[in-house]
Amino acid sequence: MFTLHPALEASSASIVSLGLSEARLQLDARFPWIILVPRVPDAGEMDDLTGTDQARLLGEILAAGRAVQAIGEACGRPIERPNIGVLGNVTPQLHVHIVGRRSDDAAWPGPVWGHGVAEPYEAATLAAAIATAVKVFGGPSRA
Repeated sequence: MFTLHPALEASSASIVSLGLSEARLQLDARFPWIILVPRVPDAGEMDDLTGTDQARLLGEILAAGRAVQAIGEACGRPIERPNIGVLGNVTPQLHVHIVGRRSDDAAWPGPVWGHGVAEPYEAATLAAAIATAVKVFGGPSRA
C-alpha cells in the first residue's frame, strides 16, 4: 500500500492525483515548485518502476514543467528555466522535483535545496498556485 513519506506531506500541499503520481506543491513561495511522488509502494529509485511506469512518469514530469511555468506566470514571476531533480538523499521515497528558476531568484545559480529558509505562501497565492496547476494538469483538485 502506498503511503506518502511524512517529510513530503509536511513540506507540500496536494494538487492533484495523476495516473501514476501524486502532484504536490512545495510550500516555499520563493520558487514555483512541484513534487511528483509515484504511488508505488517502497519505490526509492527510478529503476524500482516498471518500464511502463518510467515512461508514464516522464510524461507527468513534462506536464509538471508546464504547470510550474503557469504558476510562475500566475504569480507574476515567469520562470526562465525548469530544473528537474531526483535526489532522495534526505527523503528516501521516490519523488521528483520540478522547480521553476529565474536568474534573480534567491538561490540562483546554485541548487534550491538547503538554501535559505522556505517562505510560506499567503493563503490567496497558495490557492491560486494550486488552481493554476490543476488547470494545467486537467484534473480535479484534492486540496
